[in-house]
Amino acid sequence: MKAAVVILNWNGIKFLEKYLPILVGHTPPATGTVIVADNGSTDGSVAMLKEKFPSVELIEFDRNYGFTGGYNRALAQIEAEYYVLINSDIRVSSGWLDAIIDFMENNPNADICMPKVLSEARYEELLSLPDSSGKLQTFEYAGACGGFIDCYGFPFCRGRILSSVEEDHGQYDTPMEIFWATGACMVVKSNVWRELGGLDESFFAHMEEIDLCWRAKLLGHEVWVVPQSTVYHVGGGTLPNNSPRKLYLNYRNNLLMLYKNLPYREDDTAALIKRNFFIFKRMCIDGLSGVAYLLQGKWQFFKAVLNAHSDYRKMKGAAKISPRLISYTNASSKNLAGAYNKSIILKFFTGSKRFSQLKYRG
Repeated sequence: MKAAVVILNWNGIKFLEKYLPILVGHTPPATGTVIVADNGSTDGSVAMLKEKFPSVELIEFDRNYGFTGGYNRALAQIEAEYYVLINSDIRVSSGWLDAIIDFMENNPNADICMPKVLSEARYEELLSLPDSSGKLQTFEYAGACGGFIDCYGFPFCRGRILSSVEEDHGQYDTPMEIFWATGACMVVKSNVWRELGGLDESFFAHMEEIDLCWRAKLLGHEVWVVPQSTVYHVGGGTLPNNSPRKLYLNYRNNLLMLYKNLPYREDDTAALIKRNFFIFKRMCIDGLSGVAYLLQGKWQFFKAVLNAHSDYRKMKGAAKISPRLISYTNASSKNLAGAYNKSIILKFFTGSKRFSQLKYRG
């Protein structure tokens, strides 16, 4: 098959009932085949799929292997030229898949791509208004119009900086090479997926797509956003944005990602010290955020930061340093496209709430 469009489902029956018919309707059989991989759901998802969507291929797992383990197991069973990882809470639009596949075939170095991701909540809000003229769609937090990373390893997006999410008025409608593509809707060439060994299962969930894209870039592959393809994302479908568990996974996995992918040479003691000092600085910044949570009385969030750092220290010994073909040590290196050489937090608190204000040149 050309493209395998794979939803990894875990107790998402309501999302499947609402969005799966739209996905099937807007995915031409000549381009893509829709598959649902169920991660041990207990909410009746499997029975519903067999009854209402008998034409949709179903892969069943015995338990929840997380985002990483679930996709690795599902895609290992599927032969296709392209793998499409897509959340169950995504509303696709007409032509969404063809636009990305066409771009990738016309740009052979674009090995991982994502669409423009807008807010499903805003989409439905505008649909409910008797007159929505003059009102704009907004980007969605998880991915927006392409992922970037700052000098301390903090991710942000074209269209979303920290908590500030922009309206979409076409300002980012040009395809662009980025640092990472959102796991909510990502298209990966299957040969690249296999070369990378899929997602890192130690992450379980969160930051795994950034790690995947970083590893791809270390091997010379490019990551792009294709805004001519548009999808709408509910977001927070598995874990809400204010979840201590989600905070824990993000902090822990970000440190693991840095440990694996920062410039490193086994025979270079100075480089090793530099990498470790970089991670130490990042942990100090995390610590300050933990103190802020404590001062706000958010004990569970403070505890999540502490546990993330503790578990990172336990896990880093088993973390596999990412293989790399390109040794990159400066921001001008080609495979650093999407890396921002300043602090996004500092920029945010000094007034840069929109991506265009960063004057990012790539």
